[in-house]
Amino acid sequence: MSSATLGARTGDARTGTAAPARTVSSHQRKRDTRIGWAFVAPFVVVFAMFLLWPLLHGLWLSFTGESITGAGGDFLGFANYAEALSDPIMWRSMLNTVWFTVLSTVPLVLVGLVMALLVFQGLPGQWLWRLSFFMPFLLASTVAAQFWIWMYNPQLGLVNALLGVVGIEGQAWLQDTRWAMLAVVVETLWWTVGFNFLLYLTALQNIPEQQYEASALDGAGRWRQLWAITLPQLGPTTVLIVMLQVLASLKVFDQIYIMTQGGPGGVTRPVVQYIFESGFTGYRFGYASAIAYVFFAVIIIISVAQLRFTSRRDHA
Repeated sequence: MSSATLGARTGDARTGTAAPARTVSSHQRKRDTRIGWAFVAPFVVVFAMFLLWPLLHGLWLSFTGESITGAGGDFLGFANYAEALSDPIMWRSMLNTVWFTVLSTVPLVLVGLVMALLVFQGLPGQWLWRLSFFMPFLLASTVAAQFWIWMYNPQLGLVNALLGVVGIEGQAWLQDTRWAMLAVVVETLWWTVGFNFLLYLTALQNIPEQQYEASALDGAGRWRQLWAITLPQLGPTTVLIVMLQVLASLKVFDQIYIMTQGGPGGVTRPVVQYIFESGFTGYRFGYASAIAYVFFAVIIIISVAQLRFTSRRDHA
């Protein structure tokens, strides 16, 4: 190979100039673009069919009087929204949903954290504890709900039987307006806390062991390490869990529908169930769509408020 050829390929070593970059032809760029779209196309098709189109179609239905039979599809403007905003049942269902979210989020976060800390500290039989804590999360909602319906049975249920052992009178948990919502929250806690436990346990395992060793040399005990090292390191995970839990609780439907059907007296009916009833029992697709978009706006407002609160706390 001649020196001229070598210089053309590697550039001038004495002057430090590099060889010119290889230019990509327009044909090659078009080919790469086609290949890229071929990889993206399946996602775009699924996104358009199952998210974008239902979103736009539902928005259109909310401005019409469409029924489940296909009749009454006249354009009504904002009439459905005006009716929804003045509907006391809709607002009561909305408040029930918010109340369920408040009641369930705090224990789901705290219990998940305590469970993860217990396992992280090295309880005997680690595999059994991990399996026991996470296994309920793998159950279908119908199975978990039916299990607790049996547990809450006023005559034969295990809950009243255990309360009777300690001298406490049992209750008709799912038929009493005072206890029905709390009973559903307990079922939800048992069923879904395993997911939060898993997230916390993963975060705990990612904390550098050197921090605990250094603090131990300085005389810090277990409680001091918990408050000074563990909990601050779990801050981002806690924020994530709270956000996920709030959004999941706001969309609650299946366990309440199976266990109480929204009763007794509508005290447990969530807004998603009212949307379902308006559309498939009341045959008013247009009105149900309007309620759904009102609820969607509420979720957006809550999500934005969460993000702003979190960002302010991080900058504080």
